[in-house]
Amino acid sequence: MGVLPCRWGASRFPRKPLALLGGKPLLWHVHQRCLEAKRFDGAMVATDDERIEAACRELGIDSIRTGEHLAGTDRVAEVAERLPADAYTNVQGDEPFISPTAINGVSEALEFTPPGTLAVNAYTELVDVGAVLDYNVVKVVVTAHSEALMFSRRPIPYPKGDRPKCLRQLGFYGFTSQALQRFRQLQQGPLERAEGVEMLRFVEHGHAVRMVPVVDDGIAVDTPTDLARAGILLTQYAEARRLRVAR
Repeated sequence: MGVLPCRWGASRFPRKPLALLGGKPLLWHVHQRCLEAKRFDGAMVATDDERIEAACRELGIDSIRTGEHLAGTDRVAEVAERLPADAYTNVQGDEPFISPTAINGVSEALEFTPPGTLAVNAYTELVDVGAVLDYNVVKVVVTAHSEALMFSRRPIPYPKGDRPKCLRQLGFYGFTSQALQRFRQLQQGPLERAEGVEMLRFVEHGHAVRMVPVVDDGIAVDTPTDLARAGILLTQYAEARRLRVAR
């Protein structure tokens, strides 16, 4: 099951889920990408806000009303308590161009996680220096065993002795229901509170987060400036589709 946790009061971009992109709310675009993912048996929005819930009704998107939570994964965990499923994927509601193939990759990897691994997250290589320096873009360092070592909004690792690859954490995570229950039992640690990256909750408490490389060249919408960039990208995608059809 795909779950899109959406809240109204994001500090960097209030009412972001309903911000319009190409005439449709941002959450609609993310939901469409989820519907294109072949391994989901459904996708819904999880929100504590009546305005987002009302917008979902108008758009024909399934939604569920939750309580207030510290992080999106806490909200997904509440959904898991109320709606049984084999697995759950937290798809951030600000990734309008997220690749359905990448979503499928995370869902598939979740089926083959080794014991002790509580979550599966995706990453892609960063090639744009601006994105490496952008604190809105979360970076990840991965071990030789494909587990997350650290997440940070700062550029990591620091290039003191070599020129490293910087990897971007993508905004979707796969869990079993048991893993979500464990997530809710854990306290936020100082790293999660400082960085605002929820997967650090598992890392800080010694639980493995498996990282899966995927191909994804979209952008996350964290600010109004990102939304403007997304509008340009959406126009480019539409033009590319038009040319393919014309051929």
